Amino acid sequence: MRFGRRRLFDGLTVAVEPGAPLAVLGANGSGKSTLLLLFAGLLAPTGGEARLEINGATIPARDVPLRVGYVAPALDLYDALTARETLAFLTRARALPDAAARVEATLDRVGLWGRMDDPVAAFSTGMRQRLRLATALVHDPPVLLLDEPGATLDAAGRDLTASLVADGSRVVVLATNDPAEAALCPRRVELG
Repeated sequence: MRFGRRRLFDGLTVAVEPGAPLAVLGANGSGKSTLLLLFAGLLAPTGGEARLEINGATIPARDVPLRVGYVAPALDLYDALTARETLAFLTRARALPDAAARVEATLDRVGLWGRMDDPVAAFSTGMRQRLRLATALVHDPPVLLLDEPGATLDAAGRDLTASLVADGSRVVVLATNDPAEAALCPRRVELG
């Protein structure tokens, strides 16, 4: 994979199973976020292929967003919407069943229950990160991609991240340069 003229990685094969989270480590600019964007289907490889397989079946590119929850610090949120409206929009876009209950349960899980009707514009950076986590979880995806998830979180938010990584029901890939975050994962890949 190239980014501009710079080769980030080549010939990389990654297999991750539920219950065996993978930490992707490396210095800033080493390609961690780029790798997660490839996994999420949000970036096309400059050569070769990137594919998502679940239980031996390749997921068509158009279906990857339904199977992946993606969190990144730069993921934009709409300031004019409330947390509840943000997740309601996503549940409608994905035609998810039991949308209202799903939204409320997800906001409770990430610690935003009491602020669900506040506009995102009023949220601190840590609350915004919790909402990003909620957007990745609301559709209960089998794959969770976390790009520096704890960067703006308080201790309770980092505990939430640790519980998501430890949840053995899904595939988790965590990109970080924080040794404490990387320690949540038994497997590691170093880029750069």
